Amino acid sequence: MKKFAELYTTLDQTTKTNAKIEALADYFQTANQDDVLWAVALLTGRKPKRTIKTAELIASAQEMSGLPSWIFIESYHIVGDLAETITLVLPSPIAISDYTLTGIMDLFKTFDQLTEEVKKLTIIEIWSSMETAERLVFNKLITGSFRVGVSQQLVVKGLAKRFMLVENVVAHRLMGDWSPNNTTLEKLLIEENIGDDISKPYPFYLAYQWEGDIATLGNLEDWQIERKFDGIRGQIIYRQEQLFVWSRGEDLMTEKFPEFEILKSLLPDGTVIDGEILPFKDDMPMPFHVMQTRIGRKNVTKKYLSEAPLSIMCYDLLEFNGEDLRTKPMLERRIILEDLVAQLRLKSPEISAILKLSPVYKCNTFDELVALRYESRDFLCEGLMLKHKESLYESGRRRGKWWKWKIDPLTIDGVLLYAQRGHGRRANLYTDYTFAVWDGEELVPFTKAYSGLTDKELIEVDSWVKKNTIDKFGPVRSVTPGLVFEIAFEGINPSPRHKSGVALRFPRILRWRKDKGIKDANKKEDLLMLINNT
Repeated sequence: MKKFAELYTTLDQTTKTNAKIEALADYFQTANQDDVLWAVALLTGRKPKRTIKTAELIASAQEMSGLPSWIFIESYHIVGDLAETITLVLPSPIAISDYTLTGIMDLFKTFDQLTEEVKKLTIIEIWSSMETAERLVFNKLITGSFRVGVSQQLVVKGLAKRFMLVENVVAHRLMGDWSPNNTTLEKLLIEENIGDDISKPYPFYLAYQWEGDIATLGNLEDWQIERKFDGIRGQIIYRQEQLFVWSRGEDLMTEKFPEFEILKSLLPDGTVIDGEILPFKDDMPMPFHVMQTRIGRKNVTKKYLSEAPLSIMCYDLLEFNGEDLRTKPMLERRIILEDLVAQLRLKSPEISAILKLSPVYKCNTFDELVALRYESRDFLCEGLMLKHKESLYESGRRRGKWWKWKIDPLTIDGVLLYAQRGHGRRANLYTDYTFAVWDGEELVPFTKAYSGLTDKELIEVDSWVKKNTIDKFGPVRSVTPGLVFEIAFEGINPSPRHKSGVALRFPRILRWRKDKGIKDANKKEDLLMLINNT
């Protein structure tokens, strides 16, 4: 556990990519294999289910620290993170014990069977025998808040360096539904191949956002131009007479999408299609909030199958007849994909409603490309995808061969109503905001946002919040309406759960409108009009 805590500290304190890769490779080299396997799982987002309640942890920390409840709660509000708060208030350890990461994770698995009192005594005993860095990691794990500044791609690079493997191979082996509870490091990285787990998806190839003058892209003839659809990126896999549907977030979602079951009788064995899963009706995509009505349900009834029928917009073909196509050029993969879709439609014409081919557009000039992008919202799309025709299908986010050129965001001017302290380095500043629009003479909250301001602006707003507080609700302050901000967002949907009647997608602060007074902010009817226009 000490080694893993040292790794966590190094990853958390450096922003240098090479230093992170070196730290990962060194840990993978020196730690025992069981701990390495758990580290890989945790660093790639495979966190265990929480088995202890927050109230129980707080009670244990208060007992060990001897702090009254009000001091602990006030400290929590200031720090902004429960794991860090507990770590800071605990007294020095009595004696240091040599816990392993695997031992701690195995202990967590037993908590469901322990009484509240036994759990408390166990946790206090562990706190009493760990140094600060280990305590922090332990608390991050037990509270379910374990996160560190390292991407899965960096973990792949560290493993590839340590075990002298090809990065793409490592990336593929880390995909799928595995856990340290059902595999070993040797099996995961060395022995395992595609035949060992027929459900395993390929790592997704992701595009960078295009910034700047599109005319510098180069010869348009070299680029495959498609629309950027707004659904769930996924892979449909058919191997050994079994069908699997994976999301980009590595969630196995086969049961949620029964529409695709028909593909079992049509797809050739050894087929993997990459595409966007989205609701389609009357040959047009439906808004993303319709998609949310499907993915949020455990049981998909006939009603929802009828109201939100799903399709996959096919982008790419990664495997065909058991052959990995990722090293073939984009143009060649596209030809094979088009041929496959055409053959399937001949076999079963109704397949067109489920399996759609992403249209490819030809633009002779950059003016035509700009005009095509401008039409995106008419098709409920987020913009354009630009893929070089000679590009291979790589893993992770790569710069240069695939670009997403998104449309400009929607914007609305809102009034700051509430502010809350941030987390991490922002824990002492009010940086999380709630904004409102006018509904008659009343200001109605419509969204929250916390990103978009400079450090200098954050300090300025924090000072204003403290001087203009009306009331306090724990870590939240209500303020006198006085500041106006322009809020940018990607989409807007009706929402009966919100007082404003709307929900925004990916809201963020575009700029502080110091030139506007609160009466210049937008109205609720402006938000509703955006729904009708988009």
